[in-house]
Parts: sequence; C-alpha cells; structure tokens
Amino acid sequence: MEFSHKSVLLNETIDALKIKPDGIYVDGTLGGGGHSYEICKRLSDKGRLIGIDQDAAAIEAASERLGEFKDRVTIIRSNYCEMKKQLNSIGVTSVDGIILDLGVSSYQLDTAERGFTYREDVPLDMRMDQRQARTAKDIVNEYSEMELYRIIRDYGEDKFAKNIAKHIVQARQERPLETTGELIQAIKAAIPMKVRAVGGHPAKKTFQAIRIELNNELGVLRDSLDDMIDLLNDEGRLCIITFHSLEDRIVKNHFRTSEHPCICPKEFPVCVCGRISKGKVVTRKPILPGEEELEENSRSKSAKLRVFERSI
Repeated sequence: MEFSHKSVLLNETIDALKIKPDGIYVDGTLGGGGHSYEICKRLSDKGRLIGIDQDAAAIEAASERLGEFKDRVTIIRSNYCEMKKQLNSIGVTSVDGIILDLGVSSYQLDTAERGFTYREDVPLDMRMDQRQARTAKDIVNEYSEMELYRIIRDYGEDKFAKNIAKHIVQARQERPLETTGELIQAIKAAIPMKVRAVGGHPAKKTFQAIRIELNNELGVLRDSLDDMIDLLNDEGRLCIITFHSLEDRIVKNHFRTSEHPCICPKEFPVCVCGRISKGKVVTRKPILPGEEELEENSRSKSAKLRVFERSI
C-alpha cells in the first residue's frame, strides 16, 4: 500500500514558519513528506531540510517524494525526541524552524497489518517504530485492570473506561487477546447498546489510548519541547500540530512557561529567580482547520496548530 497522508493545516503551518530561503528547517514527524515538500519548494540551493521519522515506510515514501530536491534534504530514521543528538551528529547546532505533526498517518491507520485499525480483525500491534519489541498485545494482556482503566480514562477520555478495563481483564482470563477483533468484542461488551448505536466506533477511544501509551507519545512530546526551542535561532519558529486535548495542553502550557518563566511572587518589585524568557507565543489561540479542509479531510477535525517564536 502506498504511503499517503493528507497534510493537515498545510498552508497555515508553512505560513507560520516564515521560511527563509537559505534557512535550515526540521520536520520532526516526516511522514509522507507533505509539509517537507512545501518547505523545500521555498528553499534556495543554500537552504536545508532535515526530516526525521521512526517509521520505515514513511522514510521510504518521503525519500522518493523529496528526491527532486537532492542535496537540500537529509532524512534520518529516529524519534524526534532524539532531534538534538541527531542534528549534532551531522554538524547542525541550530535551525530556523521546526515542525511536528503529531497525527497518525493515513497509511498507518489504513494498513491493516500495522494493527492500528478497529475496522478489521488483525494482530494487535500499533507500533510507530516496528523495531520496538513491545506491542499493543502486551499492554492489553499484561497491564492490571487499574492500569488499563487509567490509560483509557486519561488518554482515551472514555466515560466507560472503568467498565472497559474490567471487560478486557475478564476476556483475557479465558484466553489472551491477540487481535483487534478480540479486543473490540471486549470493548463492545462494556458499552451499553444504546450508546453504541450512536456516535463513532465504540473502540476508537480505547485504541487511541493504547496507541498513546505504547508509543509514549505524551512523554516524548513533554521531554522534547525544551530541546526544540533551544535549537532555534533568533526569530526561529516551532510549529506543532496536535490532535488530542492532552497533547495540546502540554504544548500550550510549555509555550506559555517558555515565554513567561518567572516564578517570583507577584509582590516582588523585580525578578530575582533569574529565569529568562525564551521567546513569545505567536498563537494566543490555536489555529484550526477551515471549513473547506474539514470537508475534504475528516481526520483534520481535532487538529490544532500552535506556534512559538524564539528570541535570543
């Protein structure tokens, strides 16, 4: 299956980056190379694009798509949390802009054997990086009922989290849950019929929760933000597209703290904590998809773009 992913908030992100033709830019979630392609189109022969992704299929697809830009492009297979280390290894210590698109690609969702889907009965997997040993099957069969409840409640934001966790544990006592279909049956049994009859797929939120937990998506984001801001040159910009309320909250709060880091009591006449602002939040409110994009791409519905500009 061809690696395809319709880049969300594409024009808005490219505009927000304020691309300099001779600049260095990093796409930390390269995917199929949609955002990167538009960045490369705006670069001169002196400009540079560094793409990072942990998915082998994404690396292959993006390499082909960006092939016309040749020496302008460097592609690295890694997680964006290793960005600073990976850039140092190729002699890059600062950049003019960074983009993260934290959505799961259409390819990953639609390629059944990747195990992200709740529409076919396939082995439970959900690994973003297939070099990783642990899969979704391990979480479903090894986590305690309380641990399952926590992740489904927090990452899936499902009001039936407690009952879903209970039914998963009951089902696996008979035999391990090894496929998406077996997990879906346990989830459906936990949700009242009248609720299942309306809204989206009953397993959607639980699958999202397990995927986030397996790939440590929130931890990776939280632990990477300082490094990415520190990598930026003066007036360099960090653009992050999120699809989950917890991701968005992490980004929003970190950007705000980076702009106003002072922890001195309000009654102090001057700052004595010594914490210095790293820049400014460009987006006081997140940028959302327009009506046209929402009509063309239903997966853009929950997307939010936030932008931070570095000051040195």
